[in-house]
Formats: sequence, structure tokens, C-alpha cells
Amino acid sequence: MTRFVAAISSLALVIGLGFLTVKPSSAGPEKIEFPANWEKYVLYTIVDRYDVKQYRELYASSQAAVDAMKQGRPLPDRTVLVLIQYKAQADAQGNPLKDANGRFLKGDRTGFTVMEKRQGWGTEYADDIRNGEWEYSAFSTDGRFNANANYRGCFQCHKPHEKQDFVISLASLKGGAGAAGSGTPDVRIAGFAFGPNKLSTTPGQAVTWINGDDSPHQITLLGAGQARGPIMTKART
Repeated sequence: MTRFVAAISSLALVIGLGFLTVKPSSAGPEKIEFPANWEKYVLYTIVDRYDVKQYRELYASSQAAVDAMKQGRPLPDRTVLVLIQYKAQADAQGNPLKDANGRFLKGDRTGFTVMEKRQGWGTEYADDIRNGEWEYSAFSTDGRFNANANYRGCFQCHKPHEKQDFVISLASLKGGAGAAGSGTPDVRIAGFAFGPNKLSTTPGQAVTWINGDDSPHQITLLGAGQARGPIMTKART
């Protein structure tokens, strides 16, 4: 019998699930200025993070950037993408409260994470970590730069998505990523968790996963090579 050990890579990890206290090895993050006019940007998707009980909004600095995402094209030079994190409102037991559509209710803002693309950026990084011309940065709710964020983790998370210009959220805008779900899956992804959370198989046996979340997910097999499956949007396998 073979036991599969897998991890979910998702929009959740887009730009910092919860930054660790590791200082960046270069001044790359400091190239990005806090986007003070983010409220004038284009809101292109909203994500409920069940695992960390967060409500998240993602903004793009231009409609041209959103259109490029939808068409699967590289994003324009000087594009800025902003992910804003909020606590989900919760009941007395700590469970997130939801609106009539089943989405989390937005609570207090907790921070900003930003990725920006500029011609010529990224040359100081080795090929195994470089994300094209993108840089990443993080800011507190009042716009102060977070020097202790794990920026290397941002590059590592986005690196496998080179064909999407390193933008994980692009999959949800294009829609239909992965195969259409049919039949009974072996594993369901819901609320950023596996069900069942353990599965034993025989060598060579196919395992079907289906994504029940609004956020796109990707399966990574842990171990030598860390093979990755295709990105799955909602109801895709």
C-alpha cells in the first residue's frame, strides 16, 4: 500500500499566508512603494480563507491588467496587485459569520501584501527563485513596510506558476482550470482541507481530487521532486 502525502497550494498562499520572521536577503521588497491609492484599483476577486479565518480582497492597478489575466496573457509592465487581509467576523465560538451568499463577513483589516512588475526587475535573483520581473512586499494597516516578512516564501510559492506570469489568482479569472468534475472523487477539497485527510492506495492507482472551494488549488506531492498537479478552479478535478 502507498500513502499519498500532499499539500494544497492555493490562492491562499498568493502573497504570504502569515509572514515568518525572516529578513529578506536583498533590498528587493523595498523597491515597492505602498499603494496609497489602492481604493482606486480594480477589485477583481474576493477570497474566504477558512484555514486562517480571513476575508481577502485582491485588486489590480488597471483594467488592462485584469483583461490580460482573463485572456491568459502576461500582465503589463508596472502592474501592481494588492491583496488586503481582513479578519472574518466571528460568533462567540470563533466560527466565521457569513452573509446571505455564504461568504465571510469582513472584519478589521490586518495588512497588505503587494506584488509589482517592472521591466528589468528580478535580475539579482538566481534562476531557481526568480519570478520574472515581479517583486513582493508587505505593509501594515497604516502602510508601514514590513522588513521581517518571509519574501523568499513568496517567490517559492509563485515560482511553479511561470506559465501564468507567476500570478496564481489568474486561474480563477480564466475559469475552467482542471478537468470538469464527474463521478465520485477520491478526495474532496473544501474549506482549505482534504476529505479524507489520509488515503492509502496501491502503486499505479489513479487518485481523483475535486476542488469545492472558490479559490483555485493545486496538489503537490511531498518528497523528491515535489510533483505538482494542474491548478483546479471550483468544481474541477
